[in-house]
Amino acid sequence: MAVLVHLIVTLGMLYVIPAGLRLIDPAGLRGIARIWPLLAAPGAVCLWLPRGAGAAVLAALYAAATLALAARAPARLLRSLRTPTGRAGPLAPAEIAVLTALVAPSVAGTALVAERAGYRLFGFDLDILALTVPHFHFAGFTAALVAGLVCRAAPAAPGGTTLSRWAAYSVPGGTLLVLLGYFVDDWAELAGAVVLTGGMWAVALLTWREIRPGARGRTTRALLAVSAAVLVATMLLALWWALGEATDLVHPTLTWMAATHGLGNALGFALCSLLAWRRLAVDRMETTP
Repeated sequence: MAVLVHLIVTLGMLYVIPAGLRLIDPAGLRGIARIWPLLAAPGAVCLWLPRGAGAAVLAALYAAATLALAARAPARLLRSLRTPTGRAGPLAPAEIAVLTALVAPSVAGTALVAERAGYRLFGFDLDILALTVPHFHFAGFTAALVAGLVCRAAPAAPGGTTLSRWAAYSVPGGTLLVLLGYFVDDWAELAGAVVLTGGMWAVALLTWREIRPGARGRTTRALLAVSAAVLVATMLLALWWALGEATDLVHPTLTWMAATHGLGNALGFALCSLLAWRRLAVDRMETTP
């Protein structure tokens, strides 16, 4: 399982985050997106080293980069709340999802430092800390980002449709509930998994029904179709695992979850989604006068 998890995390560090940053703000985050692979390189290297001081130092360098990224969230939040009149206004659902994406890698970075140092942070097993790293690169960062993009792109009234607003709220909310469930009990984690799954399935439905038909090119439509279809299966596995943990019913092992849920979300959902949304962004630039 360790090798597979390390490969998934490496993909998240070196490609998923910088690609996602370009989608969040192509101008404002262009600089950090460009140098992100260099900032993430120590984190990627430390995955393949034995636990110890050397691996922890490299992990800390990566964690510092994720914390610097999270530090951009408060300023963005203040800008988002400011109306043309200078007064505070409501925060758009899509912006909540984007802010979650900016902060999520710092949770992964913190868990990585503890796991590489062999330190049971908050008493968690090292295996759980190791799995927290990909979870907050993909569920925390990518899923929240894509939920925000879908909400922005959904037709109808400002703020998107009711379903897209639900996705933009529930993906960050479900991710937070899953994290809190780590500290409470398996039932709280199950509740988080239910909310997160509902949000992810909403993203899948909107992607299939609203975004895919309007995409230019068969490749883009195929990428969107794969990302939507994969979510149906992978999040069902997440529900099964969380239910099994809470009720002691038979459920997949962590190794099996990494090979199915983890790999499917990394390649089938995250990678395909980012490639598709990148192509959509390019198409919009080409058609904009």
